[in-house]
Amino acid sequence: MRDPHPPFEAVLFDFDGTLASVHIDFARLRRKITALAEPFLGEEPEPSDLPVLEWLDELADEIREFDHPLGQEFHCRGRLVIQATELDAAREASLFPFTRPMLAELRATGVKTGILTRNSTAAVKLVFPDVAACCDAFIAREDAPKVKPDPAHALAVLARLGVSPARALLVGDHPLDVQAARQAGLASAAVVSGHSQRKDFTALAPDFLAADCLELMLTLRESFLLPQV
Repeated sequence: MRDPHPPFEAVLFDFDGTLASVHIDFARLRRKITALAEPFLGEEPEPSDLPVLEWLDELADEIREFDHPLGQEFHCRGRLVIQATELDAAREASLFPFTRPMLAELRATGVKTGILTRNSTAAVKLVFPDVAACCDAFIAREDAPKVKPDPAHALAVLARLGVSPARALLVGDHPLDVQAARQAGLASAAVVSGHSQRKDFTALAPDFLAADCLELMLTLRESFLLPQV
């Protein structure tokens, strides 16, 4: 972080692993996408290090090269597989106990709040039915120009809030969140309340690193980067 840094006017949060305990079995999801793609491609697709949404797009583009309608059909089916997996996980998920009080405290002290997620609106609302009423801006996958780590996702949230990237912080539990913050010009905070561990953020060196959002908020207030409650 630059020192001194002005207080943050807005805090943006990832959802899965940051505000809620959500366990999606991505290895199983990749196996489902592999099985779905095989008859379309005529062979099993090569494994990929891309996140599953981007991998699905890449496979669909490959199929479109020789049959555009077939590629469209595969993409639609793949999105349905992903959403079904998300909904299954959401039914077993729960908000962290600190989530509602934290969002309320931030708004009460004049800090704008936003939630951006690669997950679907339907899945988020199974876990957090009144999500839109508890923050100032909520943009899930369906409404994002492009999903994070593309900077367009965070910038769309900031546009709704009317806050510049230089006065905002993006909090997430995955290296993609730190990348999204950097590319959009926001300060970055990583929490290890999801699947990532502290070592996963070593190379990225986020501006803040905490066990969870509750610990992070205490650090930010002690550093006078958020108003005192």
